[in-house]
Amino acid sequence: MTDVSRHIHIVAAPGVFADLATAEELANRALAARGLTGDIVDAATSSDEAIVVPGDGIPIDTSPYSSAVRVDLGQCTPDRSPGIRTHIRGRGLDGLRFAIDSVYFHRFHPGTILSYGDHPEQRVELRVPESDGPFPVAVLIHGGYWRSRWEFDLMDAMAVDLTARGYATWNIEYRRPDEHGWDTMTGDVAAALAALNTAPGDLDLSRTVLFGHSAGGQLALQLAADSAGKPGTPALAVSLAGVLDLRVGDERWLGEGAVSNAIGARFAGAQETYEKSSPISRLPLGVPQLVVSALDDDPNLLEISRAYYAAASAGPDSVASIEGPGGHFAVIDPASEIFQDIVREVDARIRGTRDHASE
Repeated sequence: MTDVSRHIHIVAAPGVFADLATAEELANRALAARGLTGDIVDAATSSDEAIVVPGDGIPIDTSPYSSAVRVDLGQCTPDRSPGIRTHIRGRGLDGLRFAIDSVYFHRFHPGTILSYGDHPEQRVELRVPESDGPFPVAVLIHGGYWRSRWEFDLMDAMAVDLTARGYATWNIEYRRPDEHGWDTMTGDVAAALAALNTAPGDLDLSRTVLFGHSAGGQLALQLAADSAGKPGTPALAVSLAGVLDLRVGDERWLGEGAVSNAIGARFAGAQETYEKSSPISRLPLGVPQLVVSALDDDPNLLEISRAYYAAASAGPDSVASIEGPGGHFAVIDPASEIFQDIVREVDARIRGTRDHASE
């Protein structure tokens, strides 16, 4: 890929940034972190994929670009117009950083987008190692407190890293409950896992690992419990700073009421849904688990993970725990110390188990 451009144009409408210098500073830091160059302009001078910041509700002419990453700083409805590869919305000025990362991974580490349903958000990105299989499979479920402004681009770096280590990665997008309801979301995650059965590539589905970050940790462990004992049962479920006790999450008002906003009611008004969805209420899950916590994360999440690990360890499930330095996103950052610990533990369980079985 030596001929792929390392320059990114950010095409911004006049006045879309309250202070252009601040936007340029943020963009330059994000570009440098990926070894890229770029600029904020009012029109692109090449046909490469561009980042476009048009302003709320303004349509984009994508004809000058191979594709576009649309950025809206505020919350808005998704733009599904032709030529827009992804729409980053509601993340404020930091949306520029996420957009730069999205273009970087799309240019230099592209995957294959596959659909598992008719809705645009029912999709996954598959990456397969450039070696001989069969490959263990890492299913990635992103977080974002179940809110639609957060999408599966959050897991791109982790997906690329694990693919380079010999895992096929299955990065799931799903409909979020703020726009589609709780049951729609959980149904999508289950359908995305089931779609692995028809996925292309030399995949070893007996070595499937579910990785869920933050709210995705809740989804991953609920999915593990729902899948236990059935065809396609995952070999391991990994909570990465997961929200593993929804009742406590609701009581503590995590994410400004994210739990009750997602479910549609406080615990007292939807106890059955809370207990069906909360991993700690589903113990034993019937699937081996790894519970990961970063020590500088929200102390409520750290406490929830520790309480979950204690409860799970008291039962018949095989459960391990990892704690290490870093904040909430360190657990999905391939450059972090704790991420290396995660990979070593998963490798020992997934590849070690297979090696012993073949002896």
